[in-house]
Amino acid sequence: MKKIYSLLAGFALAISMLSSPATQAKGTAGVFDYYLLTLSWSPTFCLTHASNEQCTKGYGFVLHGLWPQYTSGGWPESCPPIATLNAQQRKYGNTLFPTDALLTHEWEKHGTCSGLGATGYLQAADKAVTSVKIPPSFQAPASPLQMTADQILTTFRQSNPSIPKDGIVAICSGPELSEVRVCLDKNLNFQSCAKSVKSQCRDGNIRIPNVR
Repeated sequence: MKKIYSLLAGFALAISMLSSPATQAKGTAGVFDYYLLTLSWSPTFCLTHASNEQCTKGYGFVLHGLWPQYTSGGWPESCPPIATLNAQQRKYGNTLFPTDALLTHEWEKHGTCSGLGATGYLQAADKAVTSVKIPPSFQAPASPLQMTADQILTTFRQSNPSIPKDGIVAICSGPELSEVRVCLDKNLNFQSCAKSVKSQCRDGNIRIPNVR
């Protein structure tokens, strides 16, 4: 009977190790081809997450993340070692991301795969998000906007002429604009996106909720 319990205990330990975060890593830190900078339209997020702390601050576009990507499609994630952000890094990160919870998630899932370390990743995210100029029409609109996906992307490219036509995409959540994603090389210069990165919005007008 003791042998059976011992075998069961060993089996349970093995299962727990297989399901631990460390074994769910996908990829190697620093081994990727380019970045996908993701800017979320906070008013759309807040339609379904009104109690979230970011929804009381009148945000428009916020940094969702800077994601290492493969040109062939897909991305690395949760690359070991996953270091905990120290107080100074967390303070800096909270000036970039709308919530501390998002900061932690993005660092652990995507930032660890940058190969830059926590401070380097946050500096890269800061540089990336600063490099994109938000068009005037998206700077705290007082009433909802109606635009097609092509119009949204054209508006962004008019404010950012260095972004290639195939270097930016729009993502929607139902009829509303959810995100704008911009492709950057590893030196944080604008570049074309991989073929797998495409706009995901319906045809016709898209609703862009106003900032509150």
